[in-house]
Amino acid sequence: MSMEENKPQKIVGVRFSKVGKIYHFDATKIDNLRLGDIAVVETSRGWQLGEVILFVDNPEKPAEGGWKPINRLATPRDLIQWQSWQAKQSEVVEECFKRVKELKLVGIKVVSSEYSFDGSKLTILFSSDSEEKAELKSLRTDMQKKYAPAQVELRQIGPRDVAKIMGGMGACGLECRCCSKYITEFSSISIKMAKEQGISLTPTEITGMCGRLRCCLIYEYENYLEARKTLPKKNKQVITPNGQGKVIDVYPMREAILVELPEIGRREFHKDEVTLVEEMEVLEKAAKDFVQKQGGGDCETCSQKNL
Repeated sequence: MSMEENKPQKIVGVRFSKVGKIYHFDATKIDNLRLGDIAVVETSRGWQLGEVILFVDNPEKPAEGGWKPINRLATPRDLIQWQSWQAKQSEVVEECFKRVKELKLVGIKVVSSEYSFDGSKLTILFSSDSEEKAELKSLRTDMQKKYAPAQVELRQIGPRDVAKIMGGMGACGLECRCCSKYITEFSSISIKMAKEQGISLTPTEITGMCGRLRCCLIYEYENYLEARKTLPKKNKQVITPNGQGKVIDVYPMREAILVELPEIGRREFHKDEVTLVEEMEVLEKAAKDFVQKQGGGDCETCSQKNL
């Protein structure tokens, strides 16, 4: 058995853009690999250069097959070649945009283009205002003729990906949108997340610049869920230091509730100051049962007392 076959498998995380998804590759055959190294790998978009950003200790095996291997570390010549192809990407976007107008493709927006590092493959990213699949055969044919011998692919992306690529100010006023700054993968966002946090459901409050629900709705969602578990729900009856009342509102982050009290009005209380009427009734019943049991002669001492 060769020395190479005895080597333990080494899996690393590679990223192809500054705020992009991390993909795992097999780096077993690469010696002296360090974080920050630029590696040459084969992807669905052709040969690409990616930065090694982490070593994976206990990777989960892919559902089918194994991890693709890192081909080699990039050379200075590779980096220069990559930069030269990147410089041509804005020109591709302009040409494609012109052709879209000439073909009168309504609702099609050319977002960006990506060359593989060796220029063998060109991917043009676009978005569509329509939910129906656009007929782009003519556009692809024209782009293929113009940029041959590169293999041209048209790939549709969603509104969130468009916002991530375009960048700009967020709906909250931050100079850089979260998706462009650090979000590498988009999570599933629902209207329930806004409701749980008591956020106004008006579109301007919960919608991002992409026209979809804001990614930030998920940031504190789990914290609100955990906090609500320890608080009485709305419309429940509670016992407070000022008497019994009904819960009008809940403030999870303050661990407090707003209670409507007869003849007093609304007062805010910390969760430790109140008790649910239902819980109080259970406690009173348990105490009553205990007293009855003690007085009913169930133990030897009590029986002697009763005699």
